[in-house]
Amino acid sequence: MRAAAIQLTSTTDVAANLAAADRAVRAAATDGASLVVLPEKWTAYGRPEDVAACAQPLDGPAIAWARDIARELRLDLVAGSIAEAPAVPGGRTRNTSVHVGPDGDLRAVYRKVHLFDVEVGGTTYAESAFDEPGDALVLSATADGVGLGMSVCYDLRFPEMYRELAVAGARILVVPAAFTLATTREHWTVLLRARAIENACVVVAANQIGDHGGGVRTGGRSAIVDPAGVVVACAADGSTHVCAEIDLEALDDVRARMPVLDHRRPDAYRVRRGPDTLTTEVP
Repeated sequence: MRAAAIQLTSTTDVAANLAAADRAVRAAATDGASLVVLPEKWTAYGRPEDVAACAQPLDGPAIAWARDIARELRLDLVAGSIAEAPAVPGGRTRNTSVHVGPDGDLRAVYRKVHLFDVEVGGTTYAESAFDEPGDALVLSATADGVGLGMSVCYDLRFPEMYRELAVAGARILVVPAAFTLATTREHWTVLLRARAIENACVVVAANQIGDHGGGVRTGGRSAIVDPAGVVVACAADGSTHVCAEIDLEALDDVRARMPVLDHRRPDAYRVRRGPDTLTTEVP
């Protein structure tokens, strides 16, 4: 299997963003990719209020395009994430990722669970002011039956989420993202490698890059990481894509030699405090 991570500089020009995504997916397919991942909020990115104004339903033009191009090119497409229009007027949007199969059918829909309510470099981000969180993890599968663990951006900082996906059957973890410029420089690659190593999974991570308007900047470095934590492909700056072969036999070999998923001890994962740790038993 050959995978591609697409890196874009999306703005609130929805038509231009869709055209850029179309060119990038076609280029990745020309490079032989059968699994393609777009970045977070590829349809519209910038100030949160502007992104919310560009929200679409899942039967809107963005996902219709994703279904058409996946069918045309016969590939698995993780259509990054979009601002999904509220179910009721006046409601909050959802940060929603969709996996489309080579037949053009929707194979999975994941709504971002962990919302980015943080302070970075003096800037406060409040994703929950506009987005409603999802409430479930989602495991999908490629057309060849390879387990695909879905996530979005800030989820990357929650290792327990990826462990649950790996235990459930994920062999590839996909991470559409819009990591800030500062956190891309400081944390992005470290976190991608950690999620790959600790779960013995391939990670395909597609990040936004550049200036999106309204003071919003992202850091790029879209990457594909193998189960040993080696970055086998990393994007240069700018709108581009990277491809790499995914060796599933090598993944199985890593899991056989370092069977961390088999060695889990959920029965022992409870915290004891103070006197609770004392025992009079003599070994």
